[in-house]
Amino acid sequence: MLEKAVLGMAVLRLLSGITELTAALLMLKFNQVDKALVINAFLAIVGPLILISTMSIGLLGIAERVSIGKLIWIIAGIGLILFGLKK
Repeated sequence: MLEKAVLGMAVLRLLSGITELTAALLMLKFNQVDKALVINAFLAIVGPLILISTMSIGLLGIAERVSIGKLIWIIAGIGLILFGLKK
């Protein structure tokens, strides 16, 4: 039996992969750099949202099994990843 958190994370990643493949096919279909840049900009928005969503689901899934100290370190690490993406 799959854990609900793992299933949710996997479904989000599958949707993310489908979005990436669809974007690549659209870029090939339009065959124009300006339209490819618009599609790529959309992916730049979707990627961090998927990251935040999957990490949130994962943290909720392990919250009761991990000590508060370790949970703070995990959240700090995620914060640093997001900060690095922003810069």
